[in-house]
Amino acid sequence: MLERLNQAMEHIEGHLDQAVDVEELARIAATSEQHLRRMFSALAGMPLAEYVRRRRLTLAGAEVLAGRATLLDIAVRYGYGSGEAFARAFRAMHGIGPGEARRTGAALTSQPRMAFRLTIEGSSSMRYRVVDKADFTVVGFKARVPLVHAGPNQAIIDFVRKIDPQALDRLEKLSDQEPYGVVGVCDDVDPSRAEGDELDYHHGVITSAAAPEGATTLAVPAGTWAVFTTSGPAPRAIQELWRDVFTEWFPSNPYRTRTGPEILRVRLSPEKTVADAELWLPVESEHR
Repeated sequence: MLERLNQAMEHIEGHLDQAVDVEELARIAATSEQHLRRMFSALAGMPLAEYVRRRRLTLAGAEVLAGRATLLDIAVRYGYGSGEAFARAFRAMHGIGPGEARRTGAALTSQPRMAFRLTIEGSSSMRYRVVDKADFTVVGFKARVPLVHAGPNQAIIDFVRKIDPQALDRLEKLSDQEPYGVVGVCDDVDPSRAEGDELDYHHGVITSAAAPEGATTLAVPAGTWAVFTTSGPAPRAIQELWRDVFTEWFPSNPYRTRTGPEILRVRLSPEKTVADAELWLPVESEHR
């Protein structure tokens, strides 16, 4: 998988002055477009589109300082429809406009080329199972929240705090299938997975029972799920689980993500310092 990702990176470098076709990148990486975006974001720490944008502006910056082409020619070469749009993007990355950068020879920001390498530590093993699950329904409460890559998601915390505890207790009694108990479900995430993108967050249970009055429902079709478990200090153990799944498990196993919600079941110790967590991700075979 990493070798194929690196081939896709080479393709990007050869097409920075053209439209980069993500579907073609996925074909080179021998995976789906959705999985490519997700894997890249997890491994690189930024969305694929953001990396392409920053690489283009890095090359554009070098050409601006070289002074051999007009600023408009450089803007057009790297896909900007006007000098104003190019200047805004240039300033957002480099902290200075292209005209001023050319006049003063200012120091600019560089986005290095990325290449992926596998680092083998061997210090821990990952507990997982693969489950074929019939269609099911998430019943609970729903909010639209921003995507947060690291640290607590305050919007989710605030939303859950506002839920009536008695309503949540009644809801928990409806749980009748895995993953049991109250779960957090993230759905309708933009494929770019950029920081701040909005998603649907459901706080509820997996059940075959009818939804009580005031509750929301999310119908989930049948499919295959990879289920990962961890236990350790909260919230670090959960954040490290997400990281390890995408940087270690997916590159080493013949599965890729597919469209569907992501489900997290967490049980905290009485002191709320230790978490037992179970992460359900929708997957499909790479060889299907």
